[in-house]
Amino acid sequence: MRRTTGESQLPLDAAPVPTDHFERRARKRGATLVAGVDEAGRGPLAGPVVVAAVVFDGRRYPRGLRDSKLLTAAERHRLYDKIMGAGMVSVVVASRARIDRMNILRASLWGMSRAVAGLPCRPDHVLVDGNMLPPELPCPAEALVGGDNRSVSIAAASIIAKVTRDRLMAALGRAFPAYGFESHMGYSTPRHFAALDAHGPCEHHRRSFAPVRAQLEPAQEPLPLLL
Repeated sequence: MRRTTGESQLPLDAAPVPTDHFERRARKRGATLVAGVDEAGRGPLAGPVVVAAVVFDGRRYPRGLRDSKLLTAAERHRLYDKIMGAGMVSVVVASRARIDRMNILRASLWGMSRAVAGLPCRPDHVLVDGNMLPPELPCPAEALVGGDNRSVSIAAASIIAKVTRDRLMAALGRAFPAYGFESHMGYSTPRHFAALDAHGPCEHHRRSFAPVRAQLEPAQEPLPLLL
């Protein structure tokens, strides 16, 4: 089984810089409030997926917004505070149980719809990171592949979602110290797999994900060879 980590970083000078091009384009077409939506935590073996929606007032947004995976933890926390002060923000947490019940894609799309619905004011246009739009949005929307590197609103949503989820995972790390959640955030790292092998899954591991499911299934005896 191939085991990989959930995040990779590119040099900042090699990565595209998000702009407000898509927000301005939507406003030229009649929108007033444009929301960016992104999630954090689709890939991990444990914990929730967190979705954020962010709306900025025109061009009043913090400088230095990037895809959250390209920022250090200190940069993310600094920008988190600036985003919370500059924009309208809504955050939704899709629990481990919901992920296992709905599957990770549906749980993420559910969270996106709920995050948009949770904004203080209904947006006129929504920009979503990825290639799929969530159901039941209250306004026109567009999906942007790599949107957290293209749109300032989506980049801001990615930062809010990432910081929120990291804080939740740090709390799980304190509650379940044997797993080291605060260091790997539930992703597929050697330390996480070693903890799974040693202790088995805890209540926050995603049962629908193959490495966790394999830990829960009884070992199968090999079938005898028929000669």
